[in-house]
Amino acid sequence: MYDSKVIRRRRAALAIFVVLSLGLLTVYFGESSGGALHSVQRGVQAVFSPLETGVNRALKPVRDLFGWVGDTFEAKGENERLRDEVAELRERLGESETARHDVRELRQIVGLHETEGFPQGTDPVGARVIVRSPTVWYATIGIDKGSDDGVRVDQPVIAAGGLVGKVTDVSGGSAQVTLITDASSAVAAQVMPNGATGIVHPVVGKPDDLLLDYISKGRRVTEGTTVVTSGFETEDGRRSIFPRGIPIGRVTKVDPDEAEQFQRVHITPLADIRGIDYVQVLTERGITTQAGIPAQ
Repeated sequence: MYDSKVIRRRRAALAIFVVLSLGLLTVYFGESSGGALHSVQRGVQAVFSPLETGVNRALKPVRDLFGWVGDTFEAKGENERLRDEVAELRERLGESETARHDVRELRQIVGLHETEGFPQGTDPVGARVIVRSPTVWYATIGIDKGSDDGVRVDQPVIAAGGLVGKVTDVSGGSAQVTLITDASSAVAAQVMPNGATGIVHPVVGKPDDLLLDYISKGRRVTEGTTVVTSGFETEDGRRSIFPRGIPIGRVTKVDPDEAEQFQRVHITPLADIRGIDYVQVLTERGITTQAGIPAQ
């Protein structure tokens, strides 16, 4: 407990200080600028002003440091927000680009059915590619449609551009397609419009290059012409796997073989074999051409 006398002395001192302060303020505001108190004020300012300037200069780096730190954290937060926004925009753009790509590919597949000479009367089943072969020697893909959807072994498969292969294995909800770039592939083909026929097979390891063999040297084949499936039907009613008129590729080079009676015709597939995302399986075999002629 504080002594009561000490408390009374402190209260008295405080009262005296307040009275003196009020008196000084009254005198200060009442005297002219040349008065005694104003002179004392100017003297004190003259003494402490350099000290204040020095202290401000000394503390400026500290203030700048704190300001820089604050700005840095604020900028960091802003940058993180901007990065998040950019990432979100890129994701949306990627989804938009993917959607446009898918629509374009599907439209091209549908457009094949409207091209001149394409076999009609099919019941196409659309499918998405879900598995890709990891090698160039055995070129296969897996699709998400199977026997439950009417898919059967040996049915032709097309993609945007033209023929890509045939069904070689099937289960209830999926199927395997062997591509025309597979080492085992062979497709009876015809050069348009002159009708020269041969067999298309792959150049193993080069999915962008196919060979059309057994074209006699007497048949003129020029670069840029289109090669389609030729199709055939035997007297006993058996038909080829690939009906006539499905586009395969375009002639890019013709090599006359001096030692043989046939030409070696290089063609590039019209379908992007390595970039297939969607296909159609031609599930019906009662196929006719647009001109109404049965596949041969």
